[in-house]
Amino acid sequence: MLMKFARLFLLLLIVSCSSEAPEPTAPPPVKVSIVVLQPQAVTLSTELVGRTTPYLMSEVRPQVSGIVKRRAFEEGSLVKAGDLLYEIEPAPFQATVNEARASLANAQAIVSSTRLKADRLGELVAIEAVSRQDADDARATYRQAVAAVAQQKASLESAQIQLRFTKVTAPISGRIGRSAVTQGALVAANQTDALAVIRALDPIYVDMNQSSAALLKLKQQLGSGKLDPGARQVSLRLEDGSIYAHAGEMNFSEVAVDQETGSVTLRATFPNPDGLLLPGMYVQSIVNEAVEPQGLLVPQQGIARDVKGNGVALVVDAQNKVEQRSVVTSRALGNQWLIASGLEAGDRVVVEGVEKTRAGAVVEPIDVSAKFRSTPGATPEESTGGKK
Repeated sequence: MLMKFARLFLLLLIVSCSSEAPEPTAPPPVKVSIVVLQPQAVTLSTELVGRTTPYLMSEVRPQVSGIVKRRAFEEGSLVKAGDLLYEIEPAPFQATVNEARASLANAQAIVSSTRLKADRLGELVAIEAVSRQDADDARATYRQAVAAVAQQKASLESAQIQLRFTKVTAPISGRIGRSAVTQGALVAANQTDALAVIRALDPIYVDMNQSSAALLKLKQQLGSGKLDPGARQVSLRLEDGSIYAHAGEMNFSEVAVDQETGSVTLRATFPNPDGLLLPGMYVQSIVNEAVEPQGLLVPQQGIARDVKGNGVALVVDAQNKVEQRSVVTSRALGNQWLIASGLEAGDRVVVEGVEKTRAGAVVEPIDVSAKFRSTPGATPEESTGGKK
């Protein structure tokens, strides 16, 4: 019985050893998400640090010396050009005007007397009743009297101007700040310290600084025909991160580079109807520099870096095989990279599942282009140049 079981076990062992093992089945292709690159017009924007400055600013100073009789405005209020701001004691200047007016009347009276005398002597000279010298002297005296009238008129006009200067008016319309003097203060003509400052804030300027290197690179790209000129519209990001409701317009670029900072000053004008922007505020200016008519945008997760820091992307070819490409990006727009070189229109770039595949592997691509499609030229998170 024992021998029978031993032979049966030996027979089963031989049969199991002689049978062939089944071939292992190949794993299915890994599923990856891809985007198909399509050229589109991309607005190239950059963010520049800026500071608001008044559209107009006037420092109010007295043009005559005297005691401030009253202040006619409220600090921080809006004033119009020509509004009365201060009144300087006018009594001394009124007296000067009265004196000049009296001197003019006296000079005019002398003109009448000398004219009559000159006329009479002129008639007597004709009949040789007086000497010609006397007649000439009378005529000269008359002319001196006429000149004296003109002089007194000028003195009266000057005195009247000084009297008008006792009323200090607003030279421009705008918002006036605090007053540096009070009623009873002594002020001097053309003094160094301003009585008050008026600032016109609607519209308002925003001055920005851009590096000369970035400006030169942009001009070279525009000159090569690769880019089209952008719109002159400028947006603002305020200190709390919100976007200012009104768009501005670029209207000035400095003609020289600052030797200390190596930057160029740009100026834009913004409407400020609500007075939200105040002089001296720091803001982020979003400037539309140019438009790339055939730009290629790739989601940022589709671009990785190799050990040298260069940008790389995984591209799926027509046979669904993965290949690795070296990529150069020019800048970031929102959550996407703008491609400078390395990729072409129609390329299928892996954006999800990168860690599950490698170059040379066969994958099952899933097109998710619609998921990552966004408006080109959206507000940039940052602007960078060079290789990524």
